[in-house]
Amino acid sequence: MNIKILPSALDDLSAGYEFYESQLEGLGSFFLDTLFFDIDSLKLYAGMHNKVFGQYRLLSKRFPYAIYYLIDSKDVLINAVLDCRRNPNWIKKRLDIES
Repeated sequence: MNIKILPSALDDLSAGYEFYESQLEGLGSFFLDTLFFDIDSLKLYAGMHNKVFGQYRLLSKRFPYAIYYLIDSKDVLINAVLDCRRNPNWIKKRLDIES
């Protein structure tokens, strides 16, 4: 399976990097390494996660982040990488899900 990270998810990763790097130098790089490792695991485990707000959700192993993705024929499309501490209504709106 091919993994495609959409621009919106890249923006989420960049924002996470900036936040953690501002907390401690080098932590932003560790954040990215960890999240990309989690994303790479989708080559084997895509589709095995629970659906939340209509999308598959992979929880990161080390950071309070969730990777939201869809499966489209042979591709895994990463739509968002969001902080789980956010208000669920905000996450729902961010994923363009209607109530």
